[in-house]
Amino acid sequence: MSETDQTPMNGTDTSAPAPNLSILAQYIKDLSFESPKAPGSLRGQTNAPGINIGVNVGANAVQGGDNEYDVRLTLNARAGEGAETLFHVELEYGGVFRLTGFPQEHMLPLLFIECPRLLFPFARQIVADVTRNAGFPPLMIDPIDFSTLFTQRMAEERARAQVQTV
Repeated sequence: MSETDQTPMNGTDTSAPAPNLSILAQYIKDLSFESPKAPGSLRGQTNAPGINIGVNVGANAVQGGDNEYDVRLTLNARAGEGAETLFHVELEYGGVFRLTGFPQEHMLPLLFIECPRLLFPFARQIVADVTRNAGFPPLMIDPIDFSTLFTQRMAEERARAQVQTV
């Protein structure tokens, strides 16, 4: 191999940067907790209430940040029976990520699967702490399959695009 040839004998290019995902910051964007029937809702609860949980993920490029993205995970949980609400908690938890060296086709899955997967344990703990501090048993949200959510979202967007072109 000559001095000017930087390609190793096996044919791989070592000059390309290795893919790297870094978490630069994590933050609470919005946190809301409501218990409309408190303190009465804290007494006499013998049956486990129904709990509805909503999840949403959003991602945007950071202004002025090179390869930096703001990824936000929104968790919305409502506990109660019928129209009776015991509590409602909403958390928008975000992280600023730097993604370098990844092919363009990997960016959406990274932003909507891997980044929220890294944020989720922290958001889950915040929701558990808030519900416990409000006098209820801590709400421990089951792990979320962000890959399935991403696949469903992409299918919905494709269907919406097909409807608009008809």
